[in-house]
Amino acid sequence: MSETLHIVGGGMAGSEAAWQAAERGISVVIHEMRPKVGTFAHQTGNLAEMVCSNSFRSDDDEQNAVGLLHWEMRAAGGLIMATADAHALPAGGALAVDREAFARTVTERLRAHPMISVSEEEVTALPSTGHWIIATGPLTSGTLAEAIRAETGTEALAFFDAIAPIVHAETVDMSVAWRQSRYDKGETEEERTAYLNCPMTKAEYEAFIDALLAADKTVFHEGETAGYFDGCLPIEVMAERGRETLRFGPMKPIGLTNAHRPTDKAYAVVQLRRDNALGTLYNIVGFQTKMKYGAQVDVFRMIPGLQDASFARLGGIHRNTFLNSPRLLDAQLRLRSRPHLRFAGQITGVEGYVESAAMGLLAGRLAVATIRGQQLDAPPPETAMGALVHHITGGADAKTFQPMNVNFGLFPPLDAARGGRKGRKDRYKGYTDRAKMAFKEWLAGQS
Repeated sequence: MSETLHIVGGGMAGSEAAWQAAERGISVVIHEMRPKVGTFAHQTGNLAEMVCSNSFRSDDDEQNAVGLLHWEMRAAGGLIMATADAHALPAGGALAVDREAFARTVTERLRAHPMISVSEEEVTALPSTGHWIIATGPLTSGTLAEAIRAETGTEALAFFDAIAPIVHAETVDMSVAWRQSRYDKGETEEERTAYLNCPMTKAEYEAFIDALLAADKTVFHEGETAGYFDGCLPIEVMAERGRETLRFGPMKPIGLTNAHRPTDKAYAVVQLRRDNALGTLYNIVGFQTKMKYGAQVDVFRMIPGLQDASFARLGGIHRNTFLNSPRLLDAQLRLRSRPHLRFAGQITGVEGYVESAAMGLLAGRLAVATIRGQQLDAPPPETAMGALVHHITGGADAKTFQPMNVNFGLFPPLDAARGGRKGRKDRYKGYTDRAKMAFKEWLAGQS
């Protein structure tokens, strides 16, 4: 029993942690309460279900920090990245996946692994002994969240996260919309036409903003404050910051040419990204929302090309919880007050599917070393994975700690020889070259 690794939560982090440990010969039990106990956002009982976007964001491992994190996870034999690659959809320079096929495959591979078993019972208390990883994500059940609060002696920090709607592709008016990735980005025709684009005139945009601001919104309970993660702001919150904000965000018209009227310059453009391999579903990019369901249908049908749209899923908003990790966790992702408990994924204060899975990968490998009586340090901060774990376990100020995507601002500065004084493109290449070398060395040092 003492040599078994228990993982609470079967999301991105828990799934990756289980795979890493099992592949190294450690017996693993995944404790996933779904489908017996559901959540607001999840629709199935599958492991690694994607509940917000279907995108892993940029796959550029030379100029983008999240693309570099993709590279590191592939180099480490990550299940999440391998499955994402197997179910990738055309998305220009991004890595988008068929979310249902992705989660189904992750579930099948984990359940078929001889070293992994899955328990569908809810864990309601913090275990007192054994080897455990808590990877319950932003939708940690109320009972377990209370147990964490009781142990840490503080209120877990919280913010609100929003989900974008999904449209049935056959209901998009293609006499108005057209297929094109921004700046025609992509190596193949399929990639260069991966998005559906719905153009707006100035008058249509202004009417849309008016309706957006006036629509019925989700009302929070008394005493709750809505602190949003900036990378996943509801469109209403962006609009409240200024009427032009959306035109410089998810509705920016640059890099797109209307195939129906090439000489007309759209004032704003709404993009939809393919959500499944069949191409029957598309999600509205960047359109996370807290509007009530009825209002969403009315407002989104104001978008040219979506006037007759049918929605496979409407948007929504839910409370996300995360730890004050700089204060509570050590460099091994262990709870300082109970070192037999590690935390991984979004509950640690990283944001995004890839970042969550990366912390699961790391927690799984660290737990294996502990079980074997070995010492394994986290990757150096020059790597994407190391930069993230350093940030959440001490690099960030505990007083102002907020969820963070991976970005080059978390990396140690480059010296002049590696591009420290050059342009941004050379500098980013310097970061990624340095990181890949350091990550290879970290992997090589493990048995």
